[in-house]
Amino acid sequence: MLSTVRFMHKLFPLAGLAKTRVTSGSAGFLLPVILAAVAASGCSAIASRAGAGLANNLTTAMMEQDDPALVREAIPSYLLMLDSFIVSDPENAPMLNAGGQLYAAYGAAFVTDPERARVLTARARNYGSRALCAADKYGCDLDSLSYEDFVAKVSKVGPKASGELYTYSLTSLAYIRANSDDYVALADLPKIEFAMQHLLSIGAGLNQIDTYLYLGVLSTLRPEALGGRPEEGKAYFEKAIELSDGENLPAKVEYARSYARLVYDRELHDELLNEVMAAPVQQSGKTLFNVMAQKQAAALLATADDYF
Repeated sequence: MLSTVRFMHKLFPLAGLAKTRVTSGSAGFLLPVILAAVAASGCSAIASRAGAGLANNLTTAMMEQDDPALVREAIPSYLLMLDSFIVSDPENAPMLNAGGQLYAAYGAAFVTDPERARVLTARARNYGSRALCAADKYGCDLDSLSYEDFVAKVSKVGPKASGELYTYSLTSLAYIRANSDDYVALADLPKIEFAMQHLLSIGAGLNQIDTYLYLGVLSTLRPEALGGRPEEGKAYFEKAIELSDGENLPAKVEYARSYARLVYDRELHDELLNEVMAAPVQQSGKTLFNVMAQKQAAALLATADDYF
């Protein structure tokens, strides 16, 4: 049986720490997903505090970068800026959203020290929990609940808190990954999967593609014989790609890694990854995403003969 730790490495498979099936020094899927969410949910609030256009320009500059290492080195300063804003306005949900998402990205994708990753993702989850509570009273005090009580409360979270529910789910996944040797943390995975399914039912808005993508990953953590749902995961991945008009390269990489490799479909695997390799890297708002995705696609293709 595959180990639980391996499952959790697969949960954020393109991050720099990932060792499952493919090893790569580049940060990957998690960071671009979260940077996009920061741009959508947090930047307007940051801009109002830090000067007109500053945060939007900063996030845009990050996503236009073709050097992930430069982004990795720049993020800590941005995190400290977010911390200072949250200290002065501790119940500002958009600010907590941005802080949670970026701390999750940095802790899961760029930090190689396990203890430091746990500290950073714990702060991410704290911000995510506070954001959801600030946005909807039914989103308060969720972490200690049983699955049944969690479902009962989250089911009442409304559409106005969809952005915060996404942040809560994403930061929780980052925290669980950083604590993959803790079975108490791992026990929360079904809760977060339900939260993301509820998010789709109330309207995920700008986070819809990413929500489908994460549900695809969660559905394909295990083979079908061990309780996985690969065909359900396949549908999630295809929906994410469809909604992006076929332009979401990280979704194609993850579809190949999580589904095609799980069911040993070499033809689909290579088709998806070759599409990624053939796509133009320089695209407005997507350059960083594409560079990371292409590095991972190349790594997966290089190991395909050994895997299949």
